[in-house]
Amino acid sequence: LCEAAGFDVIIVETVGVGQSETKVSEMTDMFMLLLLPGGGDELQGIKRGIMELADLILINKADDDLQALAQRSAAEYRSALRLLHPRLAEWKVEVQTCSARDRVGIAEAWNAVLAHREVLEASGQFTVRRAAQARDWMWSEVNDSLVAALQGDPEVRKQIPALEAAASEGRIPPTIAARQLLDIFLKRHKQWDP
Repeated sequence: LCEAAGFDVIIVETVGVGQSETKVSEMTDMFMLLLLPGGGDELQGIKRGIMELADLILINKADDDLQALAQRSAAEYRSALRLLHPRLAEWKVEVQTCSARDRVGIAEAWNAVLAHREVLEASGQFTVRRAAQARDWMWSEVNDSLVAALQGDPEVRKQIPALEAAASEGRIPPTIAARQLLDIFLKRHKQWDP
């Protein structure tokens, strides 16, 4: 939507570490992992998977008493990155520090974003990723539309409570309950041959 409106830079912020980050990494050109100083404990708790998604790791709040801690955290993340494979062979994941409050390191972070874009374009990966994003978006729309149509079907809606109860109580496997809902829906909407 933002891209269609003419915005050429769109920043997507997620709310935490989880599946949403994986989805966001698939729909964006660059995945920036923004962290707070405190490397040692944080490095233990952070999932390896989220670091594998990162194209840039940025340690924010590198100001006042936290500046030295931010530098240590950055060094720890750089060390950890040596054990991981970057998503793009032509790109070396950078770890930088910044202070949004003091406006320090922001220009360097933006330059890394621009450099990443140049590498994506030069390697041909920009076009490849955009094509994959378009396919993923198409199938996401198909899935969402089918589920909405299925859940909106009056005959299916009548059967949902009983089948949900049967599945949650263990009387039938969830796969059988799902298949029964699909059978009801697809028989009402013509051809279905499981």
